[in-house]
Amino acid sequence: MQITDINGTVTLSNGVKMPYLGLGVFKTKEGQEVVDAVTYALDAGYRHIDTAAIYGNEEGVGIAIENNKVNRSEIFLTSKVWNANQGYDSTLKAYDESLAKLKTDYLDLYLIHWPVKGKYKDTWKALEKLYADGRIKAIGVSNFLQHQLEDLLQTANVVPMVNQLEFHPYLVQQPLLDFCQQHKIQYEAWSPLMQGKIFEIPLLKELADKYKVSVAQLVLRWDLQKGVVTIPKSIKNERIISNADIFNFEISAEDIKKIDGLDRGERVGPDPDTFNF
Repeated sequence: MQITDINGTVTLSNGVKMPYLGLGVFKTKEGQEVVDAVTYALDAGYRHIDTAAIYGNEEGVGIAIENNKVNRSEIFLTSKVWNANQGYDSTLKAYDESLAKLKTDYLDLYLIHWPVKGKYKDTWKALEKLYADGRIKAIGVSNFLQHQLEDLLQTANVVPMVNQLEFHPYLVQQPLLDFCQQHKIQYEAWSPLMQGKIFEIPLLKELADKYKVSVAQLVLRWDLQKGVVTIPKSIKNERIISNADIFNFEISAEDIKKIDGLDRGERVGPDPDTFNF
C-alpha cells in the first residue's frame, strides 16, 4: 500500500480503487446524527463511507451523500447483507432495499456481513450475479476466517476482493492477514480503535508521545502501514478530522513490530466461529 494523503487508495484485485481511510457508522443513530457524521467526513476529505443494513442508518447515509457537494461518483460506498437475509433470492432483494434506502443505483462494495453456515455460498452466488450484472463495483466478505474463506473459494467463481474483520493491536491475526494478501483479498479493519480500549495500553501511549501524535492517530497509521484499509467510527467533527491527520509521520519498522507484539487474540466483538445472530 502506497500511503500518500487522505485521497490515497488501494487497488482491488479487479482494478477498482478503494480509499484506504473511511468512516464507519456502526452504532451511529439514524437521523441527524448519522447525517452529520457523514457530512463532517465528506467535508473533511473522506471519500469512503461504510454502512450495513443491520445498522439501521442507510437512509441517513443516503441523505448526507445526496445533499453533499461531493459527487456520488467520487464516493466509495459500502453496505452489507444481514444474516437473516442471506440466501440467493433474499440477498438480491436485500440489495435492492439497501440501494433504495441509500438513494443510489449502485454500491462500490457489497459484503456478506457474517459467514452464516449453510447460507454464505448461496449468498455469494447472489453477489456474483449482481457483480456480473454491473450493479456493484466490487464484492467481498466480512468476518470470514481462513477456513471459511477456503470453503467459499471451493465454489466461488469470483474471489472476494475484500475481507472486513475486527483488527487492532490485540487482534492482529497475522496468518489470516498473510492468507488474504496471498489471494489478493484486501484486508479491512473494523473496530480499529478497540472501542476506545487502545487508550488504556501503555506502549501505545509511549509510542504516540514519541511520534507526537494521539494514540488513535498512531493506531490508524499502523493499520495503513500493515496494508489494512481502516474505517474508524466517530460522530464528532473534531475526532473525524483528527483521525484523518495521519499522513505527516511514519512509524518505524521496529515500532511496527512492537505494536504487532501486543497481539493476544483478544476480541472486542463476536467470534466468527461462535456468533449466534
